Amino acid sequence: MNRSPSLVTLRSRLSAAVRRLSAIVAARSSVDLRALAAFRIGLGTLLIADLLRRSRSLTAFYTDDGVLPRRALFADYSGTYSLHALSGEPWAVASLFAVAGVVALALAVGYRTRLATAVSWLLLLSLQARNPMVLNAGDALLAMLLFWGVFLPLDARWSVDAIRRAEAESPGDDAAPDDAGGDATPDAEDGDEDDSAPETAPSPGGPHGTAVATVASLGVLLQMLVMYVTNGLHKLEGELWMGGEAVAYVMQADHFTYLLGDHVAAFPALLRAATYAWVALLFASPLLILLTGYARAAVASLFVGMHLGMAVTMRIDLFPLISVVGFVPFYQTPVWDAAARAVDRYGPAAAIDHWRERLESAGRAIASLDASVPRPTRNDRLAGLAAGIRAGVERGRPLFSTVIPVFFVVLIVLSSAQSVGYGEVPDPGEEVLETVEMDQHWQMFAPEPIRTTHWFAAPGVLENGSERDVFRDAAVSLDRPPDVDATYPTARWRKYLTNVESTSNEKHRSYFANYLCGEWNRTHAIGVENVTVYHFYERTDPYNGTVLADGRFGLIEYDCSGQFVQNE
Repeated sequence: MNRSPSLVTLRSRLSAAVRRLSAIVAARSSVDLRALAAFRIGLGTLLIADLLRRSRSLTAFYTDDGVLPRRALFADYSGTYSLHALSGEPWAVASLFAVAGVVALALAVGYRTRLATAVSWLLLLSLQARNPMVLNAGDALLAMLLFWGVFLPLDARWSVDAIRRAEAESPGDDAAPDDAGGDATPDAEDGDEDDSAPETAPSPGGPHGTAVATVASLGVLLQMLVMYVTNGLHKLEGELWMGGEAVAYVMQADHFTYLLGDHVAAFPALLRAATYAWVALLFASPLLILLTGYARAAVASLFVGMHLGMAVTMRIDLFPLISVVGFVPFYQTPVWDAAARAVDRYGPAAAIDHWRERLESAGRAIASLDASVPRPTRNDRLAGLAAGIRAGVERGRPLFSTVIPVFFVVLIVLSSAQSVGYGEVPDPGEEVLETVEMDQHWQMFAPEPIRTTHWFAAPGVLENGSERDVFRDAAVSLDRPPDVDATYPTARWRKYLTNVESTSNEKHRSYFANYLCGEWNRTHAIGVENVTVYHFYERTDPYNGTVLADGRFGLIEYDCSGQFVQNE
């Protein structure tokens, strides 16, 4: 007699517990739609910046005239699949760069957003696969953030797609059924109605917008979190990090530092404090998920500040800015509401309204132009096929919006645990992660930081008997340069040469020397006959400037007059 009420009470308590747990998880995986819009704009802008920066060495890094011709790429990286490797001609690679730039611009403005995100991700993976020797942690992080963006409603705010939807939904003469010659149907007619719509109904998020709490929103937050947690665990093994001396050693590595980094070495107490602060922040990174609202924003802001500090002290390409963009989703609805109120109250209202009107006008123009593109006339059979495709897409929505993100959330957690020795990814999972380049290896400056300054010289003997450094096109000098960082054309050249110096990449020394010969002879009237590539190093005490170790060794001697010779 008493069992039934007890079961009812138990079920009620379990249901209440599940609801509370769901609310807790939803609150911690919630991302404001305005944050996603800013995240989208940041990703598009970063992609364009990345393409522009890479284009400075387009021939050197991505063509058959460069340091890794396709014959070498396919020989050394047999499992590589890259659109950028279909041709080794500079014009073909430049064309792909231009296409990627256009698609990145579409992503930034929010036009066909999901398609633009997916294509940008695929083109980025292809570009990265074309030359693995120039990649850094920022490249991996950017690709992973784009991957999660495919599953998120990045276009819900501040986008051309949002204007298109508003135009389609708003009543008006142009949407009337009897509009002469007009296509009054929304984009559902062309099979693109789900281009970027949220996968789940958004949750209330304040007077100025809404937030979403999905597996994908949790995934993009976890992606940032696991990077810092695993990096912190790697640093835990390093004596210099735990002893507070790591940043001081990094700042005396002259091939990394620039701007403020060339001056802060004079403040050892500040660098010691920075070391401890960064380690403490890494181990406090779980608060990024555990906290919500303003508290979460405060922790995220500490990370953002640290990365901006890196941006003005170390030349590590776009990594600091990519990390900053990755933190945008951590700013939740209360922060965006407060920012909106502050702009309304203190901002230049007239200027903001002016630019808002101009942007909305431009968005409507793009939407109008898109709507004016003639649609092909469909017969009944084609219309039925289109309806069937739409129905299939609708049935596959749960797989796309939930199952795939859940699968990858599990994989990145397992991969992160494996990277620090606390777990193992099953072989099929490893294959999936390798295919989409999402292995979680975050050993930046860990377990020990950079402690040695490195630079290179490539003296070549010219046909007239004179010598010239054929890498820098400068007089030959085997002395330490006053500013080692200035000897590298870009940060990617520094990364490439650092990899060439590694004993596991001896073949690439031949590729590099052969490139130097070919590039010099293509661009100079007096050819080069042979080249010797030297690697120099110097380690100094960060506190008194004493040289602890220095030296040089030859990487390769190469005859430019003969056939290509592979260094084994």
